[in-house]
Amino acid sequence: MSITELETLAAKIRINSIEAIRKVGSGHIGGSLSIADLLAVLYGKQMVYDVNNPAWEKRDRLVLSKGHAGPALYSALSAVGFFAEDWLWTLNEGGTNLPSHPDRIKTPGVDATTGSLGQGTSLAAGIATGLKLQGNDNYVYLIVGDGELNEGQCWEAFQYIAHFKLNNCIVIIDENKKQLDGTTQDILNPFDIAEKMRAFGFAVQRVKGNDLTAIDQAIDDCKKIEDQAVCIVLDTIKGQGVKFFEEMDANHSVKFDNEVVQKATDKALEELRKGRGK
Repeated sequence: MSITELETLAAKIRINSIEAIRKVGSGHIGGSLSIADLLAVLYGKQMVYDVNNPAWEKRDRLVLSKGHAGPALYSALSAVGFFAEDWLWTLNEGGTNLPSHPDRIKTPGVDATTGSLGQGTSLAAGIATGLKLQGNDNYVYLIVGDGELNEGQCWEAFQYIAHFKLNNCIVIIDENKKQLDGTTQDILNPFDIAEKMRAFGFAVQRVKGNDLTAIDQAIDDCKKIEDQAVCIVLDTIKGQGVKFFEEMDANHSVKFDNEVVQKATDKALEELRKGRGK
């Protein structure tokens, strides 16, 4: 896809994520929107997959360790054809194929069941190891939240990935600087995440999380590294791409239970559609 097409895809991911969550009545808006641009680059250009054969052996794998951003992943999967858009409006309902957090058994295109924060890092390390042992040269894309880095399991998995130089596992950290109860700096200061990953043995790049060209180039650069683990730190904003949600204090999980939020959401969706959302 061209950059213009990726912009269109990112807008569609945002629109459908918001619409799906609003239909439920509440959900993880902030962390879904902060990875919309990343998902557009992955599914629009970088990843190898077959929508008609989700279990294709030669596909790339994606592990959304921050599983609460499931609505964004579902919106991306729907947009590229893994399943019908109508499925999105069943998010988190009884009997749905789209639970609030990804489930590889229920949803075509989902490679790992995630949501218990930290565990996706180990899953990705295991998948990457298995692909290496099989001689498979495809990639594992691991998306981790910065608040999730409070979990010690992340650092155990990172040490493993770095030690074994699993360059086929591209670690992408969504540094949106907020978590459930406040800012990451106030809850448990992560200090400089990029420097910490370098200290663990990774080749690290830090890019703006809303710059599609920079994200795409960073992934290309990761693929050129043959003898070291790789990591991209995305400098993002919680609620990225929608000013109302960016500026909302408690934007980790948003409730659509009042007129102010509903009207602001209507306006945001209108602006997205007038841009590149159609």
